[in-house]
Amino acid sequence: MEHPKHQIRAAHTDTTVTVYQAYAPHIGEPAARDGRFPAAWRRERMTWIKPSFLWMMYRCGWGTKEGQETVLALEISREGFDWALAHACLSHYEPGVHADAADWKRQLKQAPARVQWDPERDLHLRPQPHRSLQLGLAGEASRRYADEWLVSVTDVTERAVRVRESVREGDLDGARALLPAEPVYPAADALLAHLRP
Repeated sequence: MEHPKHQIRAAHTDTTVTVYQAYAPHIGEPAARDGRFPAAWRRERMTWIKPSFLWMMYRCGWGTKEGQETVLALEISREGFDWALAHACLSHYEPGVHADAADWKRQLKQAPARVQWDPERDLHLRPQPHRSLQLGLAGEASRRYADEWLVSVTDVTERAVRVRESVREGDLDGARALLPAEPVYPAADALLAHLRP
């Protein structure tokens, strides 16, 4: 099925959206156990959230990369997610979106969130023609994410392992059956107008 080049696809309910991150066990395990980030998690650092399970698998190597061994599915409020999109800036200068490079730099410096559109991945982690949203949260957005938007945290490392093993065994149908459903996220065009190149 063909997708528009820049479109958000994510597991979501009427009130929440699921994003993914991968951490070292000393962060990921207590986060999953307690449903919130531990004291070792730094609110002052930019944190990147990804609605695409397969893009997360590409980024963390199915949970095998050092410091990314614990894969988390984080359910956050749609209100928070939409706030981050509304207050985000593209992570690179885009002539059709920004007045000029100076305007982009000014926006980027002030924005508490930033957006990258990276190639979506297939089950073999190969790049696809359409893009996947990566949302970077810093400052106020990072604090809100940890302290206000977070609804639940689930360790999905075992799921990642099962999908990877199915792919290695050539059972692509079995691997697909294990993937989370990620339908189009109903973001209003106005919410994404400043984020689509």
